[in-house]
Amino acid sequence: MLPLVAETFKGAKTTCFAYGQTGSGKTHTMMGTTDGSVPGLYLLAAYDVIDLLNQYTDLELYLSFYEIYCGKLYDLLNNRESVFCREDGKQRVNIVNLTETKVSSVEEIMMTLSHGMTIRSCGTTGANAESSRSHAILQMTLKHNDKLYSKMSFIDLAGSERGADTMHTNKQTKMDGAEINKSLLALKECIRALDQDKKHTPFRGSKLTQVLKDSFVGNSKTTMIANISPASSCCEHTLNTLRYADRVKELKSSGGKTMTKEDKLSKELMLARQGGNTRKV
Repeated sequence: MLPLVAETFKGAKTTCFAYGQTGSGKTHTMMGTTDGSVPGLYLLAAYDVIDLLNQYTDLELYLSFYEIYCGKLYDLLNNRESVFCREDGKQRVNIVNLTETKVSSVEEIMMTLSHGMTIRSCGTTGANAESSRSHAILQMTLKHNDKLYSKMSFIDLAGSERGADTMHTNKQTKMDGAEINKSLLALKECIRALDQDKKHTPFRGSKLTQVLKDSFVGNSKTTMIANISPASSCCEHTLNTLRYADRVKELKSSGGKTMTKEDKLSKELMLARQGGNTRKV
């Protein structure tokens, strides 16, 4: 995780998201084992972030953790209170009323995450006895004098289900699956639009793509982890995931040409640390 963390401290908005079918190990990849014997990406990133944070004494680290469930956002650090995704006049995405917890150690990060994971929405499907029914978004935000410097986001996407996977489950689980598939389809449409360099990218197609807008525009770096199952019965899902990952890998977004005010602030601070000339933002 160090290369992505290093880019965050250089002022880039970085994102790592896990994509794949239900039961392929997305949450395990992110969280690791409960006893810490097998570290997940959260823990690996936490060590790298805290190590670099100790070298940047002018930056502070804040943690937010929320989920997108059935098209609505819930704060996992505030008893699943509803929060709202809004765009301001400059088309910047803001999560209104989202809890931000200041942290300064790996232990604080993992304790905060563990608390949030206990109240994340789960359910039973034909594919998995305990399946995550929401998209979970962890944000590590770096601030300089209470102003956004950069942020690092981890998205543990919910898995998609076919009708055959949900035939023995209740109505709510089927509705969850439909909403999950809708949001993942919207994500595919956004990536397809970026890949084809279209003038309009449909980020407003779902709450997931609205939240992920920062991951594809401006000064951003995004990593996708494709999770697949070794079971022969899952070969169709595996092929679809690999095809999707290949398309994302080849993506060269033109969105990087746009630099926001926060991007400029981050660049100025980096120049100041390197002893270069700076201009007032």
